[in-house]
Amino acid sequence: MNKAVFFDRDGVINKDLGYVHEIKDFIWIEGIFNLFKWLENEGFLIIIVTNQSGIGRGFYTEEKFQHLNKWILNTIKKNNCTINKIYHCPHLPSDNCSCRKPKPGMIIKAIKEFNINPKSSWLIGDKISDIEAAKNANIPNTIYFNKTQQSTINSYHIKSLNEVKLIIKKYNC
Repeated sequence: MNKAVFFDRDGVINKDLGYVHEIKDFIWIEGIFNLFKWLENEGFLIIIVTNQSGIGRGFYTEEKFQHLNKWILNTIKKNNCTINKIYHCPHLPSDNCSCRKPKPGMIIKAIKEFNINPKSSWLIGDKISDIEAAKNANIPNTIYFNKTQQSTINSYHIKSLNEVKLIIKKYNC
């Protein structure tokens, strides 16, 4: 079985400016490419799981979202890293779908598609709903990346992506 690190997108990979769907508004979080490369070298698959209710709200289209994804993947590749897949939920919170975090639908789909062992995997998110989605998918290892708000559930709490390597190294020793 494979091990993976699941990343939320907005607020973890890029600055969360609210419904980011244009390349000009996509600002990478410092250290993300180094972290991707390190995780890849450590044998982790890298998967993005992102709620994108801006599609359901009509703020942008699925096509615009996929155009941005193509640019994201190309930029990551130019930085000698790999993202195995991007999963997204285009639904509104009121749609009550199984894929919108904190529900685990996107994560469970990835676990099945990539034969991932949840117990040896991680999720990094900036919202409590990200951490809850991991717990709902039986991923015990979570990292809460939020500079201002503490996690109310059991999770490592970081204020910089540079801390991720230390946590995973310590845990995997």
